[in-house]
Formats: sequence, structure tokens, C-alpha cells
Amino acid sequence: MPEGDTLFRTAEVLRAVLAGRPVTEARGRPGGARVDLLRGRTIERVESRGKHLLVHASGGLTLHTHLGMHGSWHRYREGEAWRRAPADAVAVVAVPGAVAVCFSAPVVEVLDTKALAVHPVLSRLGPDLLAAEPSLDQAAARIRVLGTEGRTIGDVLLDQRVLAGIGNVYRSEVCFLERVNPVTPAEALDDATLGRLVDTSRRLLAANTHGPFRTTTGDALAGAGRGAGRLWVYGRTGRPCRRCGTLIRSQVAAPLARRVYWCPVCQPAVTPARRTT
Repeated sequence: MPEGDTLFRTAEVLRAVLAGRPVTEARGRPGGARVDLLRGRTIERVESRGKHLLVHASGGLTLHTHLGMHGSWHRYREGEAWRRAPADAVAVVAVPGAVAVCFSAPVVEVLDTKALAVHPVLSRLGPDLLAAEPSLDQAAARIRVLGTEGRTIGDVLLDQRVLAGIGNVYRSEVCFLERVNPVTPAEALDDATLGRLVDTSRRLLAANTHGPFRTTTGDALAGAGRGAGRLWVYGRTGRPCRRCGTLIRSQVAAPLARRVYWCPVCQPAVTPARRTT
């Protein structure tokens, strides 16, 4: 699933071709979202909020998409052949000289912009780590509130009500860098550790908002194709830890059934509560 850095870059690309321009054509799938309502309006701005993308048009309408596991936005020149099948297009927004196409997104809706404040999902998002001034203290406090009843820190970090934009890759990488076992109960971690997890999450996301490759090791050029050297633990089950050589472990974690990765030596299990008051 695309994470916050990917959506941030997508918003930048779409903003460059759509913002300030009139919509000459707009359509969605038959029976789907009324993307056609954007036709004739001017795109005022494009923004990302965590894993969500918002295209704001004049007259108080907003196109909201969430890409899920398989969705993506593409930008094309006018008349350029699409790289995916037209049948996969769920939203098409054309302006003079350019076409933006959203493929395979499970969430596509056109909303009254004023209604975003009460949207059942958007209104409950935690601080967007890529916002100009995110409330990092608020994010750490939300981990404490939502990390009750034995929820693991790996599970809580995926909760978009805590940190908007963190996904499966970053939760594993952030926990590794802060030497926190992701299957540790969140309530067993002290406030200082929670603060470091939030700070590192923002730092990694921000560092990957530009450039063609995502890296958490700082080795953006290492390995071709599959990104060897760019990540510490994610996707490396059974391979040696880049820090200590121990074999990386992973497991599918409830309730989201997403695989999480860690080094059992660099990230020892923690069971006793260490909460500070």
C-alpha cells in the first residue's frame, strides 16, 4: 500500500499539472463517484493527508481518493497512451495539455469541501507527519491512548488515527532504528521511546519525499531493481541483519494481517511495563 511519502510525491506531481487550470473533461466509472461534477471548474490545489489524496476544485468540491493496496495516480500528456488498461481507470481529470488518471483505487468520492471536517475517516486522522508543522506530541499521546488492551506497538503504528501516513514498510523500519520489537505491547514502552518512534517516523518520511528510491539506510543507490541495501529489515525474512548478522524474523500480525519484520537481537522482546507518569 502506498505510504505517506508516496502520496506526498503524487500530490506534488498532480499539483504541477492541475493547479490553476480549468477541467476540460472529468469522469469516473459508470455508477461510481460523480467525478464529472468537476468538469468546467478550476483545480485550486492538490494535497495529501497521510495516505489520502485530495483534489480541490472551485465551487467547493473535492475529489478524495485512497489508493488501498493496488491503486495509483498517473500523469499523461494530452494524447499520450496510458500505461494501464482504461478499464482500470476510476477517475479521469483532464486540463489543457495534461490528463491525470487514477487507477484501481478502492475509495473515490466527490465531496462538498466543507464536509471534509466531518468526514468519518479524514476527520479522525492523526497528525500528518508531512504537514508543515505536525503535532508530534499529539501523535505520541495518541499512541498511549490507543495502545491499550495489549495492542502491539507495530499494530498501533499502523493505526492512521495515531500517525497519518505510516504503513507497513515504515513501521518495521522505524522500530528497527529505535531498537523496539514491533510485537511489544505499546503500553510497555515509556514516553521517551514513544517520542523517538514518532520523531523517527517523521524524519524517514520527510527524507523520502523526493528522489526515485525509498531508503531508510541512507544507501539510495545500493542494488538495482529490488532495492538491495535500501531497507534495514522490511522484506528480508531469513536474511542477515545489516547491523549484527542475526537472521531477520517476521510474522503476520493481527488484526490487519500485515507482515512485520524485526531483528531478534537488535530488537529484544520487552514484557514488563516501563511507562513513566
